[in-house]
Amino acid sequence: QVQLVESGGGLVQAGGSLTLSCAASGSINSINAMNWYRTAPGQQRELVAAISSGGSTNYADSVKGRFTISRDNAKNTVYLQMNSLKPEDTAVYYCNLKVVTTTVLYEYDYWGQGTQVTVSS
Repeated sequence: QVQLVESGGGLVQAGGSLTLSCAASGSINSINAMNWYRTAPGQQRELVAAISSGGSTNYADSVKGRFTISRDNAKNTVYLQMNSLKPEDTAVYYCNLKVVTTTVLYEYDYWGQGTQVTVSS
């Protein structure tokens, strides 16, 4: 099986920065896309940023120019560097990895446990 562990959330003032990490371990053959989603109170889950296996990135319009997604394939880890944080960035952030396992050569979706990011005004 595959386990994901998120870290890096917390409380920060508006204008501050945080970096989220999501490390995968277990029966991993390869990881295709790596994504970060967020769920704010009373809102639907939103795709914040995505990075392909080749390193191509995409961002939600609301975070372009402020957030940067990156990956370390050797560590099976994806990062989300968040700068110039705003109160509207307050949400639970989830990583989502498209993992091909060693046991079954098929891509499965795996999700992190979620980490709270709170931005105070």
